Amino acid sequence: MSAQRARPARPHTALTDDGRRVREVLTYSRRGARMSDRQAQTWVRRHQEWWIPDDRFDWPGFDVGDHFGREAPLIVEIGSGIGEATAALAAARPSYNVLAFEVWRPGIAETFLRLEASGVQNVRVASVDAVWAMEHLLPEDSLSELWTFFPDPWPKQRHRRRRLVQPGFAGVAASRLRVGGCWRLATDWPEYAEQMRRVLDAEPLLHNLHRSVAPRWTERPLTRFERRGVRAGRPIVDLAYCRQ
Repeated sequence: MSAQRARPARPHTALTDDGRRVREVLTYSRRGARMSDRQAQTWVRRHQEWWIPDDRFDWPGFDVGDHFGREAPLIVEIGSGIGEATAALAAARPSYNVLAFEVWRPGIAETFLRLEASGVQNVRVASVDAVWAMEHLLPEDSLSELWTFFPDPWPKQRHRRRRLVQPGFAGVAASRLRVGGCWRLATDWPEYAEQMRRVLDAEPLLHNLHRSVAPRWTERPLTRFERRGVRAGRPIVDLAYCRQ
């Protein structure tokens, strides 16, 4: 899965001609990186094996399969948080490689703890921008599944352009899925759910597996983000769109 063509710099790494950092609209914000002692110990113990350093993505001929030590069907999760869904779903799919994108370092350490507890070996975590990586590093027809559970809703009107599910990214994501591969999403923000449906219904490479909202995906574990939405009285919406 190597990318041989020239590609633009990763977000937040490009500079203008006069040396100023290029301002970019991203779908996430980086939270604090302070870890608990337990998280820090787990990071030291596992990051060299399970985390792909940011600068590796800049290497010519980057191939995600090299970081798993095997070739296997690839699943991508965008926004893995503390790894509750990641560990459970990857444990049920040992014959797949799972690449999880998460920029919050304490969340990555928590993910490592869950992977250890579950005995999961088929997950690697990346902290680079997932939108950039999907477009420039993952070839078309290369993903078996794509998971996006409870992405940042960016509820304020002025921030909505930062939402992940936008027409441009939907086209990229759809093209990276193999025929029959599904993009599974969940959100607890009804307005964002409607935006997701409008965007994905309009993407010609995708079809809605359930014509409307999907029943809750029973394999997806109940995460703290979902519990928070339920406590707040927000409906949980699952969606499933497959490449046609």
